[in-house]
Parts: sequence; C-alpha cells; structure tokens
Amino acid sequence: METVVSGIRPTGNLHLGNYFGALQNFVKMQNEHRCFFFIADYHSLTTHPTPADLHGNVRNVLVEYLACGLDPEKATLYVQSDLPETAELYLFLNMNAYLGELERCTSFKDKARTQPNNVNAGLLTYPTLMAADILLHRASKVPVGKDQEQHLEMTRTFANRFNRLYKVDYFPEPIAFNFGEDLIKVPGLDGCLKMSKSENENSCIFLADTPEAIRKKIMKATTDAGPTEPNQPKPQAIENIFGLMKIVSQPATLLHFQELYNACQIRYGDMKKQLAEDMVAYISPFSEKISALSSDYDYLRKVAKLGAEKAHESAAKTMREIREIIGFKAF
Repeated sequence: METVVSGIRPTGNLHLGNYFGALQNFVKMQNEHRCFFFIADYHSLTTHPTPADLHGNVRNVLVEYLACGLDPEKATLYVQSDLPETAELYLFLNMNAYLGELERCTSFKDKARTQPNNVNAGLLTYPTLMAADILLHRASKVPVGKDQEQHLEMTRTFANRFNRLYKVDYFPEPIAFNFGEDLIKVPGLDGCLKMSKSENENSCIFLADTPEAIRKKIMKATTDAGPTEPNQPKPQAIENIFGLMKIVSQPATLLHFQELYNACQIRYGDMKKQLAEDMVAYISPFSEKISALSSDYDYLRKVAKLGAEKAHESAAKTMREIREIIGFKAF
C-alpha cells in the first residue's frame, strides 16, 4: 500500500472545481492507499498573512472534506498547524535549499509580480514547506494539478539532496498521482477557462451555496447575442455554459440545447434556467451535509483530534529518524 499526501489551503469555501480537481479523487484514494489529507493553514499565510477568520476557514474545509465523502477512519484528515513536526522538517529542508533555485520557481515569480508589497520569506520557501508536508509521511504519490508540478519536482530534488548529503536511502522520490484519465475541468461562469476563486469569486459555484445563490450566479453568467449561422463555433463564455451543463445535466438535455444552438434558435435565458435547476439538484446533497456538519462541533473536534493523533504518529517517527541521520542526539 503506497502513501499519498495532499492538502488544500483554507482561503474560504470549496467550489465545484475543487471537487472535480481533487476531492472526488481523494474519496477513491482513501479506499486503496494510506492517505494523509491536510488543511494547509500554514500555506495560506504566504499570500494572506492576516486572515480575517483563519479558524473559520479551516473549519469550513474540514466540514467540506467530510461532506464530500472523506472518511476519518479510512484516511488521516488533519490540520497542518496541529503537527509541529511540519515546521521542524521545513527548517531542516531550508538549510539545504538554495536561493537561486527558490527564486527561479515560476509560482514565486508570478506571486512576486502580483503582490509586490508582500514578497515574504514564506512565499520564497513555499516549495520547501510543500516538500515538508510530503516527505514528513514519506509519501510516494502526490495528487497535484499542473500548477504544482514544478513544486513536486523540487520536492524530489530536496529528497534526493538529503539522501545524497547524508549518504542514506531514506526519502522516496514522490511522483504525481493520477488515475490514468483526464480530470474534469470545470469552467467559470465569467467566461474563464477554469473556475477559480482567486480570479473571480462570483464565477464559482461553491459546494455550500444555497439554491438561491446558485440560481442568481448562473442567471448572471456571461453570454453573447447568440449564433448568427448554423453550426457556428462557440465563443469561450458559451462553451463554458455547455461545459457546466455537460457535468450536471442529463445527456438528452445537453443535446437539446446543442441542437438549438446549431439551428440558431437558442434562448440563453431558457438554457440558464435549466442549468440552474440541474446545478441545484447536483449541489444540494453537498450543501445539506455541509449545513448539518457545520453545527456539530463535538464531531468536528473528534475528527480533528483523531487526525492530529494519526498524523503525529507518522510524523514523529520520521523526525526521530531524521534527527538521528543528521546527528542530533540527546546528552
């Protein structure tokens, strides 16, 4: 059984893109692998150093993890900051991470450009913190998106460098995890290729959204004046509406509106109303579970405590062995 590690930053509620991009696969993984799924609250400080409600955001992600089907008895669900070993391994890895390689990281350059007044040390060393999360449990597989592939490559660099410096074969070389199939790409309501909270929160359908909120967002989705010729290629915004319908509607419904579009007879208002009702039906089971779990503080505390204990057992063993390898010994 291989070890899998992955995390999500608590910067608000999770949306449909998060579910298809990660959570749906997490539910599959927990039945087949030794899984550690964490809430990356340390990571969130690299871009939001003064969060308005960090604890509330962490709770939201924990609730939504559970609502999506993650089982704390099967997988280890924990909060990153509940594991002090994370910070210790982060420190050790930073000692052997070089300024030049960290500055060349694409995500660092992008963030430094977009947030020039908040280019902090945590942002620079984000790859070593991510590596600590993975290597702490000696993971061999990591489910990551395209935007994290460079960080995973750096994790392999740090793992191999540690093994080489201390002449051990301790850390495995983690590889990207996939199920051998293309992930569903969820488009945004604003015409963007990807549903992204950081780009436009109003373009996202959140798992906790009420039916009223879903209907309002979809009716405001970007469209155009409609096709002027039969079988006309769709602009991106219209392609997105059809893309969302493909995810949540019946095939016959999608075909119906496709035929109307090709015949230049489509009425986007009608299509949006249908999409809104199909989206409400799809999201409602998640939002109902989220609503029920959000007020069950005793259960959430139990889940977080169990996750911290299970994660600590794994992490403490790793850190004892790392300290011995480096040469830290008690007198």
